[in-house]
Amino acid sequence: MTTKKQKLELTWIGKHNPEYDIANIEPRILEERTDLSHGDKKTENMIIHGDNLLALKALLPEYEGKVKCIYIDPPYNTGSAFEHYDDSVEHSTWLSLMRPRLELLKMLLSEDGSIWISVDDNEAHYLKVLCDELFGRANFVANVIWEKKYSPQNDAKWLSDSHDHILVYANNKSVWRPYLLPRTEEMNARYKNPDNDPRGVWKSSDLSVKTYNPNTDYEIITPSGRKTKPPAGYCWRVSKEKFQEMITENRIWFGPDGNNIPSIKRFLSEVQDGLVSKTIWYRVEVGDNQEAKKEVKAFNPTFPI
Repeated sequence: MTTKKQKLELTWIGKHNPEYDIANIEPRILEERTDLSHGDKKTENMIIHGDNLLALKALLPEYEGKVKCIYIDPPYNTGSAFEHYDDSVEHSTWLSLMRPRLELLKMLLSEDGSIWISVDDNEAHYLKVLCDELFGRANFVANVIWEKKYSPQNDAKWLSDSHDHILVYANNKSVWRPYLLPRTEEMNARYKNPDNDPRGVWKSSDLSVKTYNPNTDYEIITPSGRKTKPPAGYCWRVSKEKFQEMITENRIWFGPDGNNIPSIKRFLSEVQDGLVSKTIWYRVEVGDNQEAKKEVKAFNPTFPI
């Protein structure tokens, strides 16, 4: 006898309502508004006005499996009613509205594509479970924390929320890789060349590590004749044989007088040309809500904020 393999999923009333089945969404054709079109048509940029569920379905014939990066900023379901949309729907209704849209977005993603979803604490954790079901838990990349406010909200009843979430999923995590951030001048300025090494500028790195291994706990004699060992509870990062090899290759630094605790020379020319993104995005680096409002007001002074 065979049994159907069960999987972890989020359930709610109305989840399988035929109204939200993407197979039942009527196909639509996008029509260009030439009176509003602007710019170089070769860029294929589009601004689509209409129900986003219908628009996503209309994009499938041409763009299915071709989109490398998707960013969405869905209603947070905060309990507020705004001028242009209602952000106060019943929790299960919000999930039912999100599910078919996420299903269509996944169909649009290329094999090496990714989706980034802004959300706050009201629905973030339920959305995470829903996305695990739709994109696969193995394709979850990270929960990015974005610092959205400059100062505390002193009239907050409980805690002043200072951040939003950005849930990141890859369509296929085994092949998706993010781009590196460009290195800054400040980062590169940390590299010097006090010994005029022909390989260029470098900076010293600790030779000792806290993960103790008795095989790499040995005595080193500096060029000045001083004997040194790793700090208590630490060991050296490399074996004695590897250390001698690094000495021969001039990759160990004992200080200008040859009397310092040994360190490893890390050359700028050998580090990767970029910085890996972190999961905390500070407002001073990426901006906040207040800065965004100023930018919107700058090009559209009448826009209600």
